[in-house]
Amino acid sequence: MKILDKWLMEHKYKIQDVKLMMNMIRESFLAKLGLTIITMFILTAIFAPFIATQDPLMQDLTNRFQPPSLEHPFGTDHLGRDIFSRVVYGSRISLMMGITVTLILFTIGTTLGLIAGFFGGAVDEIIMRITDIIMAFPSLILAIAVAAALGPSLLNTMIAIAIVGWPRYARLARANCMQVKNELYIEAARAIGVSNLRLIFSHIFPMIISPLIVQATINLGGVILLAAGLGFLGLGAQPPTPEWGLMVSEGRRFISRQWWISGFPGLAILLVALGFNLLGDALRDILDVRMRR
Repeated sequence: MKILDKWLMEHKYKIQDVKLMMNMIRESFLAKLGLTIITMFILTAIFAPFIATQDPLMQDLTNRFQPPSLEHPFGTDHLGRDIFSRVVYGSRISLMMGITVTLILFTIGTTLGLIAGFFGGAVDEIIMRITDIIMAFPSLILAIAVAAALGPSLLNTMIAIAIVGWPRYARLARANCMQVKNELYIEAARAIGVSNLRLIFSHIFPMIISPLIVQATINLGGVILLAAGLGFLGLGAQPPTPEWGLMVSEGRRFISRQWWISGFPGLAILLVALGFNLLGDALRDILDVRMRR
């Protein structure tokens, strides 16, 4: 019990901050709307086998181009596959890619940004010049070039997006690190012999994590959009994988008559990106100290 009491006393203010943030999320309409949309897609991805009405890969050429109906809520495509089931299973692929790539971007970019901001000098120059080179190219163009060089696949798509996206986190982490590292409590910790590694990850990183979380939340929607764009161009998932971007691409030839083939996957992309953007904007306002005051 003494250990528990000590832990509670040390984390008293952190627990209060979490409770305050949760209360502000409940009071924010945008946060609730974004969280509702994201939760809906996450639950859809988890329970896809129970929600999907048919096998997403099953072809039935006798039911080609069926419009939305009770049997096929989103209609069927040019191979007679049930679009609703493919959209449901596609949520697994899109969310998996978005979350995985964002975690990779967050880890690589934040680590490099903290190192650059903390040590400065030649280390800072090398890391920042690399970020400048990558950010000099439009993200989509560079991602297309990398994905085309590596070859079309989901893994290569994730690698291409990771190469393109980490500089944003690095620059954000560096800027915030440079503000925090000169605070008095950092100087005091350095004076008593705290190692650089512990200073970076135990004292500085917790103080700059809020803007990084906001960036990651908003960026999740962008990662999903970029992955869908590469899939649309044929550089991501390959047929017959039920990936949203690929589904939109497959239906573009029939868009004038069978709009539902591309329409429903495109709507799914729109909603999930909107959900992450709404939640990210709300978190930015909530985590901003001035807004909370």
